[in-house]
Amino acid sequence: MQSIKSGSSTVYFNTECYSALNQQIATNNYSNIFILVDSNTHEFCIPYFMGTLETDLQTEIIEIQAGEIHKTIETCSGVWNVMSELNGDRKSILINLGGGVITDLGGFVASCFKRGIDFVNIPTTLLAMVDASVGGKNGVDLGSLKNQIGVINLPELVLIDTTYLDTLPAEQMRSGLAEMLKHGLIQDKAYWDKMKDLSSLTLEDLDQLIYESVLIKNKVVLEDPTEKGMRKTLNFGHTLGHAIESYFLENTEKQDLLHGEAVAIGMILACYISNNLTDFPSEALQEVSEVIIKNFNKKNILDTDYSHIIELMKYDKKNTHGKINFVLLSKIGSTVIDQSVPNELIIKAFDYYNSL
Repeated sequence: MQSIKSGSSTVYFNTECYSALNQQIATNNYSNIFILVDSNTHEFCIPYFMGTLETDLQTEIIEIQAGEIHKTIETCSGVWNVMSELNGDRKSILINLGGGVITDLGGFVASCFKRGIDFVNIPTTLLAMVDASVGGKNGVDLGSLKNQIGVINLPELVLIDTTYLDTLPAEQMRSGLAEMLKHGLIQDKAYWDKMKDLSSLTLEDLDQLIYESVLIKNKVVLEDPTEKGMRKTLNFGHTLGHAIESYFLENTEKQDLLHGEAVAIGMILACYISNNLTDFPSEALQEVSEVIIKNFNKKNILDTDYSHIIELMKYDKKNTHGKINFVLLSKIGSTVIDQSVPNELIIKAFDYYNSL
């Protein structure tokens, strides 16, 4: 697959990945290499990755605990301390080998250490490959509130090697598929149509669909790098999805949701709201609902949960001047941004989801 240029960064795929990485290391006079992993990628991905690395530079592996709950500034402090103790300097390079938590947090760590060092992202989950791989968003959560602290800063390279998908459990694969479905809904009906019947996909199909998903996201990001307009469309399903994810994360009586699971719910809710506010067709609402429910287990959202979730939406990053801004659809492949939605309609959307 041909590499994709994304601003000052380049995304490489499969067989081209490691020759590009080794060339990057060989030609930039780095002092040492840090590799950030979590407990899962240390066990399942590092042995394969280390076999691809061709360098005599000192290489140190830094492990953090796995899970969204550890995507915090405290974890960053721990990594910065380790890098300092191991003689990290302005010419160090950080390789982030893991899912979205590792690439988001690792990019933030690199962007702040010594006022900024080079970093490379190697996403190992489907979600990170199609979502966190492009756009340069790096950051951490503030308590249970998603991605409240961060910067936009591009990696030198992104390496998408689908070999790592062999290490993923089924629920992690589904989490990534939610973002791919989203790309079709906001940009490309033909892509949505390809994605509708996920049960028929082969691994070869998946490689091509990942590539197309990265192309879709990259097109949006290049048009609006700093999220003043078009890039907001990538948040379709996320205004309520992030609030649901945060609520389930902080509520001890609820089982934590994966990001894609929460976004899948958020997309159904957003489509219902779109049907009421922006003339999204009823047959399209039914189609989207059926596809998502077929591929994602229904979650139990009680009517007593509604107000707590709605309250959490005030922390959404797209909000301005105290106003909650939604991304809605007018049809599959066409978005409407900066939409205000009354709470009464949000409650009806939850009721619709629960009725499916």
